[in-house]
Amino acid sequence: MPGRRTTTVEFVRGSVRGGRRRARSWLPSLFTLANMMCGFGAILVAFRGEYRLACLLIALSVVFDIADGAVARLVGAVSPFGLQFDSLADLVSFGLAPALLAFALFSDGRDELDALGWVVCFLWVACAAIRLARFNTTIDPTADKRFFTGLPSPGAAGVVLASVYAFADAMQGRDRLWVLLVVVVPGLLMISNVRYRSFRSLVSPKSGKPYGLVATVVLVVVGLITVPTVTCLVVAYSYLLSPLVMPVLSPLGRLVPARVKEVLS
Repeated sequence: MPGRRTTTVEFVRGSVRGGRRRARSWLPSLFTLANMMCGFGAILVAFRGEYRLACLLIALSVVFDIADGAVARLVGAVSPFGLQFDSLADLVSFGLAPALLAFALFSDGRDELDALGWVVCFLWVACAAIRLARFNTTIDPTADKRFFTGLPSPGAAGVVLASVYAFADAMQGRDRLWVLLVVVVPGLLMISNVRYRSFRSLVSPKSGKPYGLVATVVLVVVGLITVPTVTCLVVAYSYLLSPLVMPVLSPLGRLVPARVKEVLS
């Protein structure tokens, strides 16, 4: 009898631990699901002509996309399922949603199907799908985790949403050159070999003293509250152009005192 009670207690404790482990494993997926939900909502409102609301929903998708990876590393729930689910959500939020937002704004309620808009927006979806598939199939444990190969799909979507949020009225039904600049260029950069800085290590629980990150986040939040249009444009286009800007700024970085670099690291 005593041995049987011990077995029962151990079984109950094991079940509780197993339940907690399963709950932790599903927690990142809830953020991924929220990412997909916001992307789907952006598609629906874009075709109702609520372009700025669609931009805000895509921006929320970016936030949830960053959060799900950080939460997965925090609770130790990184898994192949989570990776694939995250990619599918990203294809909805950063592949379909920006493309359909651009197409809805591009067509501006016209009944006829515009061939140029169709081709350009499909190019974006194709590039986003290729980008995500390449990321999933070329994971190298020895690769430099500080960089992505190609523009990440959330960064590319940020260029579209910042541009539409700032210039929706000017773009709507007028000059179509913006499609080539806002959709084609970031789309092609997604499948390029250009290296972009990865900020995954900065939001990792093991990042040490992320004072620089905290200061940047505070500045961005304050900017979004006070001057949201300018802040969105600066953040989106700064990251888009960062491979060109960083080599220029690197020599200047050597002039920063070592103590300052240590504090900001």
